[in-house]
Amino acid sequence: MIHLATALAAGRSRRKVSSSGPSDLRGIGEGMNTQFWLTQAFNGISYGALLFLVGSGLSLIFGVMRIVNLSHGSYFLLGGYVALSVIWTTGSWLLAIPVAALTIALVGVAMERVFLRPLGFDPLRQVLLTVGFAFLFQQAALDIWTGNNFDINPPDALTKSIVVGGLYLPLYRIFMIATALIIGVVLWLAMEKTRMGAAVRATVDDAQMARGVGIDTSRISMLIFALGAFLAALGGVIGGAFLGIYPGLDFEMLPIAFAVVIIGGMGSLGGAAIGALIVGLADNFGKALFPEVSYFTLYAPMALILAVKPTGLFGRE
Repeated sequence: MIHLATALAAGRSRRKVSSSGPSDLRGIGEGMNTQFWLTQAFNGISYGALLFLVGSGLSLIFGVMRIVNLSHGSYFLLGGYVALSVIWTTGSWLLAIPVAALTIALVGVAMERVFLRPLGFDPLRQVLLTVGFAFLFQQAALDIWTGNNFDINPPDALTKSIVVGGLYLPLYRIFMIATALIIGVVLWLAMEKTRMGAAVRATVDDAQMARGVGIDTSRISMLIFALGAFLAALGGVIGGAFLGIYPGLDFEMLPIAFAVVIIGGMGSLGGAAIGALIVGLADNFGKALFPEVSYFTLYAPMALILAVKPTGLFGRE
């Protein structure tokens, strides 16, 4: 437990440093001017793009399967570690992205088919099993990859910055935003324009009725769980150059991902996108303006939205 607390403290400190670039410091030094606000907004949006990858999968898993997956942060961490192994072996960052995401998706499928499916819909058993897997995955990561901090180094082309209107915008953050946008559009098209998407939406609305009209909800659940693990692992690979990879990152990302889902509403892709944007901006502006109470500024929007709309912004009763 002491090791875990130390790792979490190191992770929080590391994230505060890595979430700010030279342009952030320049903006603060010059005072609360327009450049400062635009820079912080850009940083918040880019962080929100990363949170969307994690939160959208978690939202779909709960929306379809009604599973509170407390091991979801582990998929993020393991995705980063598997990507590191691929990079160390092949030297290819581009190859590491699909290999890591697909590997963790297979882990998710095995977990859902072998362990979660036989449990049925008992929430207490689900919570106990998934939190047990979270600690199991954490220990496995320590045994395989040690407890050292690692960075995933992207290609040199993405390490540069561009200047737009006097703002220095890192290309990697732009890449993160573009990736989230592309994945969001693909997911929306898949959910809204395909038969499989219609089956998923029917399962989210009423799984019992969906089974009654012939939809294989068991297959839908397997695919959604695999998709959620895939997206979380993809976030781990992309976030590895942004946050680093270190023990405790899984438990650091998990409550933030839940904040995204709770704000947006369970089972809603649009809600996950809006929730990720709100959390990303609240986290970044909170650390820049009120560092002593940054956790309050992060979770205050969640509490406020829940007080007004308990199902989240786009959740259904």
